[in-house]
Amino acid sequence: KTTTIAKLASKEKKLGKKMYNGTLNIELDKDYILDTNTFVLHKEEYGGSQDVYIKRCFLFNHESYIVRTDFNSNKNGTHPLNLLEIISDIKFREKYNLKDEDYVEIII
Repeated sequence: KTTTIAKLASKEKKLGKKMYNGTLNIELDKDYILDTNTFVLHKEEYGGSQDVYIKRCFLFNHESYIVRTDFNSNKNGTHPLNLLEIISDIKFREKYNLKDEDYVEIII
């Protein structure tokens, strides 16, 4: 079964580069609401079941994207609002030897 995020990661044309097929999940101390400077990948554009909101950010000074599904944005999904799913063209865990519970700085 292909997940919404995996389908999104294959859409390099929309984001301008090929994305690594997976996310780095970052847990924040408080909820993060995506603002109006966010673009939407509509479900019809990638063959998914829900729209995905995308916000540019930087992790380790590397351009990345916060991705959040419609369901998660509306508090009906599996991830709370204090959890950010990050996609990029690199695998952060391998490149920076990240482990669960490591602290990282994200610039939004």
